[in-house]
Amino acid sequence: MIMDFYSLHKVTTKKYFCGIFQLKQILFQKKDMDIKKVKRSEDYSAWYNNLVKNADLAEHSDVKGCMIIKPYGYAIWEKMQAELDRRFKDTGHSNAYFPLFIPKSFFTKEASHVDGFAKECAVVTHYRLKVDPETKEIVVDPEAKLEEELIVRPTSETIIWNTYRNWIQSYRDLPILLNQWANVVRWEMRTRLFLRTTEFLWQEGHTAHATAEEAIEETRKMLEVYADFAENILAVPVIKGVKSANERFAGALDTYCIEGLMQDGKALQMGTSHFLGQNFAKEFDVKYVSKENKSEYVWATSWGVSTRLMGALIMSHSDDEGLVLPPRLAPIQVVIVPIFRKDEEKTVVMEKADAYFQLLKKQGISVKLDDRDNVSPGYKFADYELKGVPVRIAIGPRDVQNQTVEVARRDTKEKQLMHAADLEHKIPHLLEQIQQNIYQKALDYRSEHIHTVDSWDEFMDALENKTGFVSAHWDGSSETENKIKELSKATIRCIPLNNMQESGKCILTGNPSKERVLFARAY
Repeated sequence: MIMDFYSLHKVTTKKYFCGIFQLKQILFQKKDMDIKKVKRSEDYSAWYNNLVKNADLAEHSDVKGCMIIKPYGYAIWEKMQAELDRRFKDTGHSNAYFPLFIPKSFFTKEASHVDGFAKECAVVTHYRLKVDPETKEIVVDPEAKLEEELIVRPTSETIIWNTYRNWIQSYRDLPILLNQWANVVRWEMRTRLFLRTTEFLWQEGHTAHATAEEAIEETRKMLEVYADFAENILAVPVIKGVKSANERFAGALDTYCIEGLMQDGKALQMGTSHFLGQNFAKEFDVKYVSKENKSEYVWATSWGVSTRLMGALIMSHSDDEGLVLPPRLAPIQVVIVPIFRKDEEKTVVMEKADAYFQLLKKQGISVKLDDRDNVSPGYKFADYELKGVPVRIAIGPRDVQNQTVEVARRDTKEKQLMHAADLEHKIPHLLEQIQQNIYQKALDYRSEHIHTVDSWDEFMDALENKTGFVSAHWDGSSETENKIKELSKATIRCIPLNNMQESGKCILTGNPSKERVLFARAY
């Protein structure tokens, strides 16, 4: 059976074929890959950067701080969008689109909001270029200065609430439940693909409500939507919680979040949902007439996730061989690789391979039949392993005779011979097994990396030598939180929802504390 599962194509002028290991080396050399040079355990940052590039997810742009999302990376993002968009619409939301440019005066109306974004804003000051008559270079036309400078959207609360003032007059106009898929710009000095770039893609929900209770319910409902998506689609276990005042979104009364733990022991904020109170309604004079015929300010929420989820996906599951994708998110769930040497073998093998392709496609599985004949099967094996395709099916002439195929799992690297007649019902079951196994592995890792400490020395030991989340007492003051961050480079990731109330002493000051919070070093 070996001849069916390894390349029979000539890789050099030699008559003998290479094994899969040698073919992987050739693949990486041919594509100028260096993923094998950096192991995850040796240099996590370099491993991550190499993987993003080598798996054809994204690359740096010539525009400093910006990235190019390549087709395979964008296909994963599209699946994220589709899953989230369905959930948004199932909870009563509609999509809309608002301008990319926001007048600077809009930001000045909400002081705490603008203070949170001021250092990250890109500003448009002119609207025209011209050719300099002396140098013949393209220059900004000094006479084309805007009357009012425009901010390139860092987030859309201000322009949306300026619009809501025209849309809302009566309680009959409420609630408004809108979502926007868009790009935003937040100027970054230190960037990392998907995790932190000057321009990134995201969705932002903005809702308006008649009462605080309705707005809080919406805030927490969307947090649950995000948590469900993260755990059941991305296969990333998350902790749901509320942010401390220091970590709260600028302009919010409360910020709820989901926090994931990456394989290097650092936390990643994967999504946020904000209860904005009446701050924006008051600044933009958004009122409604209640059923009691009283004029009331509207209550607000906003919530969002971004292409940062791509980073979470990569860092939660992938290994030294490449991506590991959960089947529910994989653009290609199953790839079929035909193996043959002669034309007569190609005919019978491709006939069977196409039959299996059609069979799985009818099952609703995203399946690809790789019939390229300009690269070897071994090349394909390594490439699909790198790209995290959950299941690979190989079929050669002897398999056709025996009515079998070789089935390989990406998550465990296990291989098995499977009777062709079993494909129809066993492959869907296998995909579900893989989804659950990937989640369980990440959950087990997180469980092993939550450390409970009661002193500063234990706290620092956990951060330095164990990594992960550290559950510790904090006295509740912003001053103490800032000092802990300064001394340890760890932040309060969240105060978990339904957190157990437990009296104790702050790890830094010794002052009384009513509950533990979760600290971690984070992206």
